[in-house]
Amino acid sequence: MTIRTRKLFGTIALLVLVVVWSLMGMTIAQTPWLANSELLQAIFYVVAGLGWVLPAMPIISWMSRPDRQV
Repeated sequence: MTIRTRKLFGTIALLVLVVVWSLMGMTIAQTPWLANSELLQAIFYVVAGLGWVLPAMPIISWMSRPDRQV
């Protein structure tokens, strides 16, 4: 697979990841136990805001891998 193809698939995967992550975050943020506590909200938003980076890192490293020499 060429680097251009990996970048195309990786970009689509990153877009899907961000959309799903944000929808899940919005759903969890509306739960009563979280909505009633300011401390839990602060912790949740920090974790949710930075948490998508961990699953995105392998995708980005896969996208930037050089092509195999034939």
